[in-house]
Order: sequence, then structure tokens, then C-alpha cells
Amino acid sequence: MSRNYKFHNPEGLYFISFAVVGWLDVFTRNEYKNLFLESLEFCQKKKGLEIHAWCIMTNHVHLVFRSINGQKPELLVGDLKRFTSQSIVKSIQENPKENRKEFLLDFFNKEAEKSSNVKHHQFWRHDNKPIELWSNKVIQQKIDYVHNNPVEEGLVYRAEDYVYSSAIDYSGQKGLIDDIVVFIMFDV
Repeated sequence: MSRNYKFHNPEGLYFISFAVVGWLDVFTRNEYKNLFLESLEFCQKKKGLEIHAWCIMTNHVHLVFRSINGQKPELLVGDLKRFTSQSIVKSIQENPKENRKEFLLDFFNKEAEKSSNVKHHQFWRHDNKPIELWSNKVIQQKIDYVHNNPVEEGLVYRAEDYVYSSAIDYSGQKGLIDDIVVFIMFDV
């Protein structure tokens, strides 16, 4: 297991980000974002992924989640990354509208050559740093960070206007993913 996947509490709530190698802007196309969403939903239904917040940016993804049903979080994240890597690379290969195809595939191939555990295309960076969220204050800070990322990048004025995020679920409306577990912080 990679030293970058250290989930000390298998039942804990975690914040994690994963980035595309070279911080390449792959998620500028909705079809690639939608493939990632399909994988998230599959992991919710079949692998015990409980999602509290998420956001897909142009070159990275943020996720606040818990692994339930006894699934180890590092295996869940590994499966999610492996599957999305394969499906997105395949989609890039088969996309006739992808004008960056040769560049992207060549870059992923060269990154794979540097890695001992990837054979063909390295899509995701290896430097994940899961952070266990231990208090209501820290949970709220990370969820706010996830949701405000598109605002900080100048993509939208209000977090809930960014479609590829759970911010809309936190505004009381329905987002793209079902069964988001909305964190509500109560003043004590």
C-alpha cells in the first residue's frame, strides 16, 4: 500500500483531494466529469461510500466521505481512482472531438513509465493526503473549502451555482448525486 494512503481510522470521516498528473485540465469536458460522477454513484451503491461533500474542478477533485459497510477507505479510494483513471483514459482515446488526445495520452504514458505500479497510463497523481475530520468545526471548514473552490477560481459567484459540486445540496436544492449526507452544524 502506498505511503500516501494513510487512513488510521477505518470508520472516520475524511477529506481527500486527488489531482490529475501534471495538473492537466482534463475536466474541462463534461463527459469526463460525468464519468467520475458515475463512478462515485457506483461506489455509493455497491462499495459503501458515504459522501458528505464533493467538487470536480478542471484538474482535481475534492471529496469529504466516510467508508461504511466495513470497506477500508484506502481500498475504496484506490478502486475509485483506478476505475475512473481507466474509464476517462478510454473516453479520451475514443473521443473524436478531443483535440488534445495525442498530448494527453502521451503525457499519461510518460508518467506511467516513471511509476512502478502503473502499466499504461498514469492519470491521477499519487500524492493523496487524507485528513481525518475530527470536530464539527473542522468538518465545516473542509466542506466550505470544497464548495468555495469554484468561487475562488472565478468559475461562479456563488458556490451553489457550480453544477459539479454538492454545494447546491447544502443550499436546500437537489444536486447531481443522490443521497448526499448533508452535514448540519448546530450551535452549542
